[in-house]
Amino acid sequence: MDRQECVERLKAAVSPLMEWFEKEHRILPWRSDPTAYHVWLSEIMLQQTRVEAVKPYYHRFLADLPTIRALAEASEERLLKLWEGLGYYNRVRNLQKAAKQVVEQYDGELPADYEKVLALPGIGSYTAGAICSIAFQIPVPAVDGNVLRVLSRLLNMDWDIASASVKTTLETWLLEVIPSENPGDFNQALMELGAVVCTPNGIAKCGICPLADSCLANQMDTVMELPVKKQKKARRVEEKTVLLLYYGNRIAVRKRPPRGLLAGLYEFPSLDGYKTGEEMLRYLKEDGYTVIRYQELPQAKHIFSHVEWHMRGFAVRLDETNNQPDRSSVIFAEADQVEHRYAIPTAYASYLSYFLEMNR
Repeated sequence: MDRQECVERLKAAVSPLMEWFEKEHRILPWRSDPTAYHVWLSEIMLQQTRVEAVKPYYHRFLADLPTIRALAEASEERLLKLWEGLGYYNRVRNLQKAAKQVVEQYDGELPADYEKVLALPGIGSYTAGAICSIAFQIPVPAVDGNVLRVLSRLLNMDWDIASASVKTTLETWLLEVIPSENPGDFNQALMELGAVVCTPNGIAKCGICPLADSCLANQMDTVMELPVKKQKKARRVEEKTVLLLYYGNRIAVRKRPPRGLLAGLYEFPSLDGYKTGEEMLRYLKEDGYTVIRYQELPQAKHIFSHVEWHMRGFAVRLDETNNQPDRSSVIFAEADQVEHRYAIPTAYASYLSYFLEMNR
């Protein structure tokens, strides 16, 4: 199928897609008041994160930082704590970096200009398209993974959707068909279709799809073969031994380096590799700690985009009179501080839960 045939097929899909969205769209908090800030925040949060998981974070974040100016002025510690559990922390760092630029250059309001929005840190063509089409009704496309899947199937396209050139081509085609009235609804309709009907895992719900009759993959029985996506490299596995060093209601935490994985967040001290209880005790003794007793904890695993952490843990009760060697990198924080002040990555969720339950 040549370019013009593809564009015509996309054009024919606009009306049934919009009618379906008007009747079937989900009620989501950022849709009820789609200001530019709300759309921007929701789209950044939704990257790599499910809608249901995002909802409470979205409400909490806006309650604490209701404006772009408030976001720009927030301390890093406060910002990271609000984001704690969402992961991919560079998202919120770029969010604040962009907010500071918006305050400096546009008096705290996102400009109704696609190129200016696209130039902000952490905002790519998809997020810029979502903001501009939904908040400002500018007819520009917003192509994410859901949209790429829908279009791949609609056009029976076996191109690699991980390729930037494929995404650019589809954006160019959509520019020709996106309606000038309600472009935000059109973009959201494509996203919604991919999220709830033309789904990525399991069997697509072709029986209730508004585009089923015109979908080439449905006609040719290739739905489950599409989209085509180049395989990523296998993740590197790192083994760690996590130490919950505590006395009373205090536990040792330390701040991670300002660059790299989980930059600037707080973590429990850990050792590289799996250590036995004897090896762990030897390390702590050499490091100046006096141990009263310890307990081995269940193993845990956390998956990042390029690396997996395989962890074993020890809960170690320290002698209260000799528990803090002269080391500025370690803080013995109270349980309430760990829960409400210090941002602990989700990677340590099972160990954090153990400590907090112990102190309830």
